[in-house]
Amino acid sequence: MTKPAASALSQPRGRPATGLLRNRGLSPAGGLRERFARWAQQRHDPGAQTLLSHRNVYILPTRAGWFFALTLLVLLVAAINYQLNLGYLLTFLLAGSALASLHVTHNNVRGLALAARLSDDAVFYAGQPAALRLQLHSPGRQRWGLLAAPDGQGFHAVDVGRDTTLDFALPWTPRARGHQPWPRLVVESRYPLGLWRAWSVWRPGASIWVYPAPETPAPALPAQRHVRSEGQNIARLTPGDELDDLRTYRRGDPLRHVVWKKTNADDLIVRTATPATALPERWLDWNDLPATQALEARLSRLCAWVLAAQRNPQPFGLRLPGHEIAPGSGAAHTRRCLRVLATYGQASGQASASS
Repeated sequence: MTKPAASALSQPRGRPATGLLRNRGLSPAGGLRERFARWAQQRHDPGAQTLLSHRNVYILPTRAGWFFALTLLVLLVAAINYQLNLGYLLTFLLAGSALASLHVTHNNVRGLALAARLSDDAVFYAGQPAALRLQLHSPGRQRWGLLAAPDGQGFHAVDVGRDTTLDFALPWTPRARGHQPWPRLVVESRYPLGLWRAWSVWRPGASIWVYPAPETPAPALPAQRHVRSEGQNIARLTPGDELDDLRTYRRGDPLRHVVWKKTNADDLIVRTATPATALPERWLDWNDLPATQALEARLSRLCAWVLAAQRNPQPFGLRLPGHEIAPGSGAAHTRRCLRVLATYGQASGQASASS
């Protein structure tokens, strides 16, 4: 019989192997924090705002708090050993102050109303600094030294007055492009003595579009092209166009453009537009990019082209393998192109890019 490998026998049953956690990109401590964050998120009502209450505010000693507790223990042993009444007084006075600060720290976070300011105008690019718009409301009391951070990125300190609503921008750098949920937010306080850390974990029930980082400096736009159909140039109608040309009727022409007086038994005659200024269309094509470029580099260049093309009056279209957006202009058209770039190559989210 073949003897089992020693490494397989050495793994205790019912306990996940540390190597499996490393393969998944999580250390044992990181996996525990992630599980706690998911559990804490379930204690918030879903939506764009939440109320921090005793159900979802947690408190533990800080590192300074543990050292303070060790110091109190040393003082208590010394007072007992030498029978020092003043030592007892000092020890219990400091312990009472620490316990009082526990309630102050917890109340500094409890009762706070937190809301996410959702806006379609907010623009986020992968790897570039941005800001999340948040709102804090402090009913009943003034709060000092509140700290807020998205996904463990640097903390932002704010103070909120009594019965005051504060709007502020929380710095955040998205790490990857795509249609993704709001980052997990951590709100905490160590006021007043820094011995306790009261915090809450919350993720707003909304999503954010993160576009590819545009290439800098932006390369020149591709040349304009005239789109041909049935051997003729297609000219788009612009303000000031007049219906002053005549041609035979084609399927799909509006009946209100039919010139009945010039119509014979065989063909219908319709009026067509001769544009005062014909605007050629511009195509931002995946095939115009160097074949040696990586996927993200190509998306970055296309994103830079889309942002540059929106500042020109000419309509522009976007072509990607498996995707084609007809030429157009305006904020909605630009947003649609950027959303296709944001989710390109990702299995989830491609269906929602067109919405």
